[in-house]
Amino acid sequence: MVDIRKEVVFTGRVQGVGFRFTTRSLSRGFNVSGFVRNLPDGSVELVAEGAAEEVENFLDALKERMADYIRDVREREGPPTGGYHGFEVAFH
Repeated sequence: MVDIRKEVVFTGRVQGVGFRFTTRSLSRGFNVSGFVRNLPDGSVELVAEGAAEEVENFLDALKERMADYIRDVREREGPPTGGYHGFEVAFH
């Protein structure tokens, strides 16, 4: 299984609705690492690394759970950095 890194930006009504904490909670059901954080423009950024299927399934579960709040999703894929241990809510 090939490891990947997905950088995803969600727009819509994604701040103030528990998006980051829902993301962190869902991440526990998948073998992924990375972070989720609010951005100053009102969007939410997520970085997830892991086996391609795990990352895709995690993102699909998140999109399904938060569908009512998401207007647009922009994804970029690249090689993993291996710099994350677990999945966290970032406050930076």
